[in-house]
Amino acid sequence: MLKVLLRLFRPAPTKSSRRRREAAGPDRAPAPVRKLPVKAARPEDPPRGIPSPAVLKGKCYVIDGDTVVISGTRIRIAGIDAPELDHPWGKKAKFTLIGLCKGQIITATLSEEMSYDRVVATCHLQDGTDLAARLVEEGLALDWPKFSGGAYRHLEPPGVRRKLWRAAARQQGRMKPAESDQQPEKLASEVSK
Repeated sequence: MLKVLLRLFRPAPTKSSRRRREAAGPDRAPAPVRKLPVKAARPEDPPRGIPSPAVLKGKCYVIDGDTVVISGTRIRIAGIDAPELDHPWGKKAKFTLIGLCKGQIITATLSEEMSYDRVVATCHLQDGTDLAARLVEEGLALDWPKFSGGAYRHLEPPGVRRKLWRAAARQQGRMKPAESDQQPEKLASEVSK
């Protein structure tokens, strides 16, 4: 019974396997299969999550205020933190980024970092405009000193940390996912300290 089942579910012979059998004849063993050499990983090869070019260029699809997709690669814009879509100002940040990128070729200079399932990159428009800097200037993203070294802090409008209180609380480690439903006044007062 087992032999019958194995014959039923055996893959169909390919042309190359038939040719080897025919070339071998009834009294000769089939010719050996030639194996291709496997390319060894070199130290300069990028990690698996990062595409091989250090720069990606192309039109982008905007996911949220700090995530875009270029050529199928999800990219986290480096050095900033924009509110999530379900947070106050999250959709405004996304649509502002869409307006900046619409019809533009984006240049993403990739870093070796990963953020969840995204590569991290500095993104610029064709005219050299830094997308992170524009979002911070607009008051729709915060500088994240842990990752930017404070590069965008001087661009933050006054009072933006109170406006984007959830992002500020997340940066300071004061907001865990369960706390996201707390009253804004409580967390905003903690952030302004």
